[in-house]
Amino acid sequence: MATLLRKIGLIRLHNRDTEDPKHHHNHRGGGGGQQSASLRGKGGAKSGGHKQQQQQQQHPGGAGDSSPGPGKGKGKRAAELAPRDKPPQPAAGAAGAAGAGGPRERAAGARAGPGPAVAAAAAGGSLVPAARQQHCTQVRSRRLMKELQDIARLSDRFISVELVDESLFDWNVKLHQVDKDSVLWQDMKETNTEFILLNLTFPDNFPFSPPFMRVLSPRLENGYVLDGGAICMELLTPRGWSSAYTVEAVMRQFAASLVKGQGRICRKAGKSKKSFSRKEAEATFKSLVKTHEKYGWVTPPVSDG
Repeated sequence: MATLLRKIGLIRLHNRDTEDPKHHHNHRGGGGGQQSASLRGKGGAKSGGHKQQQQQQQHPGGAGDSSPGPGKGKGKRAAELAPRDKPPQPAAGAAGAAGAGGPRERAAGARAGPGPAVAAAAAGGSLVPAARQQHCTQVRSRRLMKELQDIARLSDRFISVELVDESLFDWNVKLHQVDKDSVLWQDMKETNTEFILLNLTFPDNFPFSPPFMRVLSPRLENGYVLDGGAICMELLTPRGWSSAYTVEAVMRQFAASLVKGQGRICRKAGKSKKSFSRKEAEATFKSLVKTHEKYGWVTPPVSDG
């Protein structure tokens, strides 16, 4: 028995002595550390796997994924897919030029209102802008004020002016003189008529358009004075008018046309008392302008003055 035990001991010693010294050294010096590290590795793997499984249960986004929770992960995924799924939008300039756009663009365009060209077309193009109208009013006022001053300086008292209802654009003009060799002048002396009263109204674009002039009293016959007191004179029409004409010049031309046309003061019973009407004068003047535009104006011979 003792012999058997010694043989077993010798065999163990022999196996121990014949092993690799390096392996034996590592086995003796680091065996415990390696085993503990292996154990720790296995334990860490187990605990890591357990934790990873818990994270997968809590965050289904994927194991080892550093992305946030479910809501944020979906948002990020949707943001990545959005540009590919969304159709391309046209540029702002192209959309405006083509008149296209979605509901928001059309609504924004509606709030912004029509452009200048659309607004002008909607206005009809015939309405004068406020700034231009104001400028025309200033030009007309300055011109008429100068006309009044010039008439007040006349030495022969050929005409005089009274404003109707203090309006600078509505005048009553008194013609005090006509040719003293005419029958009309004799009629004025015989009827004690001191003047021939006329009314002049000046349009917004005066002096670039003529005033409307008509006779108020006395009631005249011939002398190119028509129904309602309308006056047949080419220079009082848009075709014959010039902005260089002054009120004084127009009145002198009218006085000459009265004499030339053999104008007389009406003395017929019942008719002489009838006053001229503005409405009738406007209708008559409009009709005669159309007639003369169609057939032309008769130019008197040079010998007639």
